[in-house]
Amino acid sequence: MNTNMKTVAFYTLGCKLNFSETSSISRMFIEEGYSKAEFSDGADIYIINTCSVTENADKKCKKVVKEALKHNPSAFIAIIGCYAQLKPQEIAEIPGVDAVLGASEKFKLLELLGSFDKKGKAQVFAQEIEEANEFNNAYSIGDRTRTFLKVQDGCDYSCTFCTIPMARGASRSDSIENIISSAREIAQTDVKEVVLTGVNIGDFGLQNGQREESFFDLVKALDDVEGIDRIRISSIEPNLLKDEIISFVAASKRFMPHFHVPLQSGSNKILKLMRRRYKRELYADRVAKIKADMPEACIGVDVIVGFPGETEEDFLDTYNFLNELDISYLHVFTYSERDNTIAKDELDDSVPIHERNKRSKMLRGLSEKKKRFFYETQLEKNSKALFEEKIEDGKISGWTDNYVKVTVPYDPLLVNEIKPIKLKTVNTEGNVDAIEMFEL
Repeated sequence: MNTNMKTVAFYTLGCKLNFSETSSISRMFIEEGYSKAEFSDGADIYIINTCSVTENADKKCKKVVKEALKHNPSAFIAIIGCYAQLKPQEIAEIPGVDAVLGASEKFKLLELLGSFDKKGKAQVFAQEIEEANEFNNAYSIGDRTRTFLKVQDGCDYSCTFCTIPMARGASRSDSIENIISSAREIAQTDVKEVVLTGVNIGDFGLQNGQREESFFDLVKALDDVEGIDRIRISSIEPNLLKDEIISFVAASKRFMPHFHVPLQSGSNKILKLMRRRYKRELYADRVAKIKADMPEACIGVDVIVGFPGETEEDFLDTYNFLNELDISYLHVFTYSERDNTIAKDELDDSVPIHERNKRSKMLRGLSEKKKRFFYETQLEKNSKALFEEKIEDGKISGWTDNYVKVTVPYDPLLVNEIKPIKLKTVNTEGNVDAIEMFEL
């Protein structure tokens, strides 16, 4: 078969950063003459981008490989991404896997794998993570409503629960000049919203180990890019979310009043064991600053329950701290052990699984209450929503600037449009029914 006639399908596990990189890699294939296929189409080549943060990374990887082989038993299967960097030899033993590529090599897979001929034994391309020092530009295209724009990679922090530095290497960034160039390319498409993504985006500005620029510099530069209606900051560490950034977003033409700020624990004792770079008092201060500048802002929080040494009292510290905070929703993660982390190798007092699950359920319940309360504060207010393509029960959904999910009766003219609306009622699905307004 002519190489350029081969079809390729992609599957992504994990975060927005992985999705941006998969999308960029898929464009590399298309530029070389490959045809992109759906996963179920029985493609000639499957590229599976993996994650190390999610639980049971090995099981998920094996399951996706097994499903790919059902669709085409003779397909060439390449595994890339964080899990591939951390455990390349383990992945190479999975039946059906033909190639494993680590953090740096995934962007060179066309060069490394040539015509994608099966060799009978998996090829492994994964250098030591210390060698992964290049920044590879990436942004997602496909969902025309929004795109994920990668601005930073890697992490210099040493949180005791995390494998990301081992999977992605040291913190490094693109230049503002290059990112603005990518943003202008995106502005030429139908995309209305850009989500800035990375591993630790507040640490933006490191190039070749030297601090050249800052995240605030990047935010100011992106605010001037014409043709992009909305920009969101995906997630930013509380100690890196400076007053100047919050104040600028509050007055911005394009940045949305929506922040996702990882907390991980509301107990200073546990934060210290996690080696986080702040105390809960700083976190509370960041929330207060956001709400002072943007009273309607949406604030999302990451939190981990069941970390080694977390007593019932420590957990209740976290629960009560979050309950009192003016936040909008939680992303709750049940702690799970990761190989080669300090938390697994050196910390004692493991929390029983049933107790971790109980605490997780309590925080998820709190999240639902926080989200509903936030949504109810928005009722009878005028806003604007960017509508998506998906239709459910005759309705179409969209997101306001401050990240309230709204639904209105389906109208094809609403798809990928930003329209004025009035928020009316919280519905049984937990979203907000709204009415379209032709004038505000």
